[in-house]
Amino acid sequence: MAGTLYLCPTPIGNLGDITDRVLSTLNEVDLIAAEDTRNSMKLMNAFDIHVPMTSYHEFNKIDKAYTLIEKLREGKNIALISDAGTPGISDPGEVLVKMCQEEGIPVTSLPGPCACIVALTLSGMSTRRFCFEGFLPQEKNEKKDVLEELKNESRTIVMYEAPHRLKETLKELRNALGEDRKITICRELTKKFEEAIPLTLQGAIDYYEQKDPRGEYVLVLEGISIKDKKESIRKDWQEISLEDHMEIYTSQGIDKKEAMKMVAKDRGISKRDVYQALL
Repeated sequence: MAGTLYLCPTPIGNLGDITDRVLSTLNEVDLIAAEDTRNSMKLMNAFDIHVPMTSYHEFNKIDKAYTLIEKLREGKNIALISDAGTPGISDPGEVLVKMCQEEGIPVTSLPGPCACIVALTLSGMSTRRFCFEGFLPQEKNEKKDVLEELKNESRTIVMYEAPHRLKETLKELRNALGEDRKITICRELTKKFEEAIPLTLQGAIDYYEQKDPRGEYVLVLEGISIKDKKESIRKDWQEISLEDHMEIYTSQGIDKKEAMKMVAKDRGISKRDVYQALL
């Protein structure tokens, strides 16, 4: 009978946030797979846990996953932990979980600390609808595409950033989303000097011109209003001619009458206006 993979959240700062269930699981499994064994050893020592550890990180996530799956097949129970927070969120744990699911190996996720949720609830932004972006891509074209998508995102946006990239990222966000877009910058979450600073993107850039970024950051950005989103989309459509706009739909096999209706909706005008303009 196969063993179980346990996803065990670890504190993002305050050691008191670890749960009794996570502690008992870490003590009872046969092996702990850690993103950085040296970092995790401090946690193990703090809670007197003496279970064997092995490394599982971004640079061995495929090869090591096969090794771990073989142990799970043999009936070993394994706990997966990241450096901090919930494994599988912006770390290689998602690869191992997917492979376990494909192999029919049981996986369970224990509730616990997660920096994106802590920051969201601290931000003062709307929590009813939000999206998690993680770290922006490093590849230039991919990053450009993501920023273009975020420009018209109406949900609250949560993302992570490292201190050495923070200033550049804030400038890229300002250029894409506008200098007046609201942002709450969160750092040192759950620690003594925890901060959640509400600013605009331009205000954040000015702030870090005077202050060096330190620690890991969670950025919470206000989404665009539904009204402004519709207006932005309409402006994008108005950059092309009505004829080209119609062609986008008719080339998909949509009949002319329905295409005119869709064009009218896209541009915020009446179907009659589209018809008259095309004439």
